Amino acid sequence: MAQRHTPDGRYLVVRGRLWRAANPHLADATRQALVQQLMQARRDVKSAMASRDAARLRQAREAVHAAKTALGERGPVWWRDGARDYNRHLVRNTPYAGWYAGLEDDA
Repeated sequence: MAQRHTPDGRYLVVRGRLWRAANPHLADATRQALVQQLMQARRDVKSAMASRDAARLRQAREAVHAAKTALGERGPVWWRDGARDYNRHLVRNTPYAGWYAGLEDDA
């Protein structure tokens, strides 16, 4: 099954697991700049791993974390209704289980 957003747009479902989606309230230019930063940081992680440079790797991973936090994928949740965060939970163990089961029935 392809990855999908939950009906409320808070998560992507990838292989049966919820991953917090980026904050949809970010301005397009801001989101684009943050995604570019994230992609560069991921390339830096790959390069640092290949060169076995522990200091560069730590710095690159910190940059990945910072970009993902700024996008709303990590850190405090971006929604304001007080709903619990189910990031990284198996969808079957969350309130989204019924919705997800319905998708599987449609496949």
